[in-house]
Amino acid sequence: MSSEPLDPTGSRPRRPGPTVRTRVVELGSDGTERRHEDRLATEEPLEVRLAWPGVPARRVWLTMRTPGHDFELAAGWLVHEGIAAVDQIAGVAYCTDAELAPEQEFNVVTVTLTTPPVVEPGQRHESRSTGSSACGVCGKDSIADALAVSSGARWMGGLPAPDVVRRLPEVLREQQRTFARTGGVHAAGLFEADGTLLVAREDVGRHNAVDKVTGARVLAGRPVAASCLVVSGRAGFELVQKAVACGVGALVSVGAPTSLSAQLARDSGIALYGFTSAARCVRYS
Repeated sequence: MSSEPLDPTGSRPRRPGPTVRTRVVELGSDGTERRHEDRLATEEPLEVRLAWPGVPARRVWLTMRTPGHDFELAAGWLVHEGIAAVDQIAGVAYCTDAELAPEQEFNVVTVTLTTPPVVEPGQRHESRSTGSSACGVCGKDSIADALAVSSGARWMGGLPAPDVVRRLPEVLREQQRTFARTGGVHAAGLFEADGTLLVAREDVGRHNAVDKVTGARVLAGRPVAASCLVVSGRAGFELVQKAVACGVGALVSVGAPTSLSAQLARDSGIALYGFTSAARCVRYS
């Protein structure tokens, strides 16, 4: 839990922020010690519950995340997993169950759907959730499952030119305020073909950052498909899988892709870039 859970009166929990204060001792190479205050990226659990007509809310996911944009995280995850379509999400709210401890008030959210989910969450997780590179499933099966998950229309518009691609990570970097304070979070951003930023989000989990980006578009009633998704780290299979689910045209990463992520990008028609900086970028599909 956060080390700053109470409001100034101490009467009730307050919503945790993206960073927490801590005291540190900085040890220099010359043997000096400097004691000062530092900031850490907040990491707390988020439980997501799902409800639809005739079915009470039940837990479908538990993740560690940086607090903030929790509703977006939940909505984006459901869309990326193929559990819910964009137009099915009726509302998202923090859970108010009396059984929850006060400090858990902002760590449990319930998503309400207008109709039953596209795929039962339990069934999805048992048979089709193949996002982990350590799960041991066949690569061919992983790609078939990933391509079967689509929340809406594919991007049919223009893609960023190479000179735009090379400057996108720096544009995203300018939005990484929590990273600037802590050095401990990832970021994702959605862009138009000319490099115009649509939305950017940060999180201790790089997958969560992408979920938040898509969730922001879902909850704002905006299309989730756009020209380009940019991520601050590597382009692992799971991130390409999410790009496929939301229908973006290109995925740009600062780090490297993997063999399976490059294959998925090729099979799904997504332009995949890695090792992207102002000096160069490498296209893999």
